[in-house]
Amino acid sequence: MPKTTVLCTLISSRKQWFFLNIIFRGTKFQIQVWKYLKKIPRGQTRTYLDVAKAINKPKAVRAVANAIGKNPYPPKIPCHRVIRSDGGLGGYSGRGGTKTKKKLLKMEGFSI
Repeated sequence: MPKTTVLCTLISSRKQWFFLNIIFRGTKFQIQVWKYLKKIPRGQTRTYLDVAKAINKPKAVRAVANAIGKNPYPPKIPCHRVIRSDGGLGGYSGRGGTKTKKKLLKMEGFSI
């Protein structure tokens, strides 16, 4: 499987940055989605549809949501930055569920 270096945020009051080697294990489609998630800047969000369009699969919105739900490294791969088209939070597969997603978005300066 492909190996990559990811710039991650340490969830703490100090908000330190560090590098972490991540080995992706998933389908080609899942890996494509997860790599795109790393490109979403801190403090910004994208919708599931935005992600689908960005990876040239505009009709694969549900598949994108499923791939995001299988993210093995939340929040290192920032799936919390993906929300529903209607402005709703959507799900969060990381520990704590949507409560954690809200907290992460607020830490990054996003108004909920």
